[in-house]
Amino acid sequence: MKKDEVPQHQAKAFMGHSKALYALDQDGHYQIVPSNGWEAEEIVLDQAIDEFKRLAAEAHAAAKSGSGSPLQYHMYARRMDPVLLADLSGQWQWQVRRHLRPGAFERLAAPRQQRYAEALGLSVSQLSSLPEAP
Repeated sequence: MKKDEVPQHQAKAFMGHSKALYALDQDGHYQIVPSNGWEAEEIVLDQAIDEFKRLAAEAHAAAKSGSGSPLQYHMYARRMDPVLLADLSGQWQWQVRRHLRPGAFERLAAPRQQRYAEALGLSVSQLSSLPEAP
């Protein structure tokens, strides 16, 4: 992409900020050029956010009914998936998926709860509770 073709669509997700993209200048050299995003990127981002909101609402309902753990709700509410949560908490993906079940989550040792809480930016007490509404 050439320097003068870098999209500047003022994407609302950027909230007035910009990001750096590489583009070719008139001499054919790469330069860093600021971009305010473009429409296609904003559409995909909005869809991803809506999907995480839907997953969080489903996980909230499951945790309220006892068929899911609060960990699952907090994971989706923070726009994470099991792969990212495993990476941030230093655990295996299969362990995270197991802890999304209520029985396994209730038996978690304090150090593991602390690791999840830190990865999610919560206290341990917040991790094991749910808000009234998703």
